[in-house]
Amino acid sequence: MLQVERFLFVRYHQNPMGIEKSMLNEFAWDERYRVRCVDETLTPALVVYPEAIASNIATTLKLLDGDANRWRVHIKTAKLDYTLRMLIESGVSNFKCATTLELLVACRSEAKDILFAYPALGANARRVREIADAFPDVRISVLGENEEQVLQWRGSPIGVFLDINPGMNRTGIEQSHKDEVLKLVRAAGAAGLEFRGLHYYDGQYGGLEERERTKAAHAGYDSLLEVVSEIERSGTSVSEVITAGTPTLPCSLAYQGFRGRRFVHRVSPGTVVYNDATSLAQLPARFEYRPAALVLTRLVSRPRAGVVTCDAGHKAVSADAGVPTCVVVGHRELMPLSPSEEHLPMAVAGGASGPRVGDFLYLLPRHVCPTVNNFDCGLLVRNGEIESVERVTARGREEPLLGARDTIPALRVK
Repeated sequence: MLQVERFLFVRYHQNPMGIEKSMLNEFAWDERYRVRCVDETLTPALVVYPEAIASNIATTLKLLDGDANRWRVHIKTAKLDYTLRMLIESGVSNFKCATTLELLVACRSEAKDILFAYPALGANARRVREIADAFPDVRISVLGENEEQVLQWRGSPIGVFLDINPGMNRTGIEQSHKDEVLKLVRAAGAAGLEFRGLHYYDGQYGGLEERERTKAAHAGYDSLLEVVSEIERSGTSVSEVITAGTPTLPCSLAYQGFRGRRFVHRVSPGTVVYNDATSLAQLPARFEYRPAALVLTRLVSRPRAGVVTCDAGHKAVSADAGVPTCVVVGHRELMPLSPSEEHLPMAVAGGASGPRVGDFLYLLPRHVCPTVNNFDCGLLVRNGEIESVERVTARGREEPLLGARDTIPALRVK
């Protein structure tokens, strides 16, 4: 297993929990990541490694005792139809997504059960209905946190999950508001809709050390089960409970309260399909996850002593998680600095010569999900050889106007 140092880069953010954000200090070079014959490759380029993807999928399924039904993969990370089909071929059939394009791609990739895990209103909700109508064999669900969001699905086969706010304060019903939850469960039933369960994303604990993270997450799960019990006492069954993105995956797996229940408990990590410098720092090393997506970049300048620059600015490697945006694989002497749009300057540790202009480098992103979204295509590399160029199928969003293709010139098919 690759040896890495953890938790050197730490940035403190002002938030109610005082949580630290951490990432790997370095990642040792592994010859399996080298791309041969790169002289014809435009950089920066997204490189995807199918053998590493397969390993990460197998690792996740092993953690779930081989039960693929317990994984509802968030495809905001995977993005490629190629990767979705790898998941499906591995037995994974449950997915969740955040955009209508991701929903459409998942349906076309023959996913069987998809949760649109984002508050949909207006034209966005109508588009979800259109996609559901076009794929009647796919079981599609949505989130609701108020009566308007629930009742807008009347007359459709779309099911409803209630979104519970675990304290992340992004979306959802506060989990202490049990009366509000019961009211919406009853409203769904009265409208002829299928209430399918609860969605609970506790992503706010990612920067805590594993022991503290587990303690905080388990306290939340105790409260979540109280909500489940209230619903069951009211005479309605809860068929599914969804928890855990990547940071709290170990917490959910260790929580005994989810075992032996009448509902199906599913976890929904997406980052683990590719992994990044943050997830590899957050998850236990014993899980043996591997990076499966890197950014290939060229060194383009040495603007002054102690600084080199490559062509992977924040339009390539996402800067949303902070600086440094990445780890330079196999180059512990290089510290990425604040990027601009197309440039990534890096400090060279004192006395080191550093790479030369024209050299290729491999970057492990701090946050892989939006990094993948920065690219139209990815190079599929197996055993050092470029096997194919794959579209990042679910990148970006759909055309923004419903029914406008034939009436607005810019949207006409050419």
